[in-house]
Amino acid sequence: MQLENCRYIVVEGPAGAGKTELARKLAEHLHATPLLEKPETNPFLAKFYRDPPRYALPTQLTFLLQRAEQIAQLVQGDLFGSPTVADYMLDKELLFAELTLSDEELRLYKSLYSLYSPKVPRPDLVIYLQAPVQHLQQKLQTRANPYGQDIGEGYLKQLSESYSRFFYAYEQSPLLIVNSAKLDFVDSAEDFEVLLHCLRQMRGGREFLNRG
Repeated sequence: MQLENCRYIVVEGPAGAGKTELARKLAEHLHATPLLEKPETNPFLAKFYRDPPRYALPTQLTFLLQRAEQIAQLVQGDLFGSPTVADYMLDKELLFAELTLSDEELRLYKSLYSLYSPKVPRPDLVIYLQAPVQHLQQKLQTRANPYGQDIGEGYLKQLSESYSRFFYAYEQSPLLIVNSAKLDFVDSAEDFEVLLHCLRQMRGGREFLNRG
């Protein structure tokens, strides 16, 4: 794969997997535009972690509108004509909604999703970061961001399983599945080069990177 020719790359994975850090690193390496989540701008997120049933719907709707606006601006401005590295897929909004919302809320959410979700170009490449729940929790506890520290083990396990099911069936783009537990793409130049080499060796379809 000619990595430098990819116009739209997505890095995905559950909280604590390191997707935002890797997206930034790849964007810098490829001289691309980073398209990053902004959880700190969601006023309901901290409340959601303390009281999920009460705040799940406004949290999900806020994220949907924020991300739809971000992507719509890129599409309208034709910024996808230049390289873009994102740390989320809009598709995963339904994944979170199905995990957190009641049946009635989910029906409402899906109707709004169909109205507000923009048509997004298909990624040239998707990198899915996965790791054991214990590793994800350890990473979240070391973050300066206080929101991640409130994520419970049960919710994180459900989230990881939802991601696994989603990407098990994902076939829309070339997909690299990475076990990020023993790889440090931000602080280890060697690990980052291993990733780049693996990406350049891809021939489409689905491949794996796992360091024992």
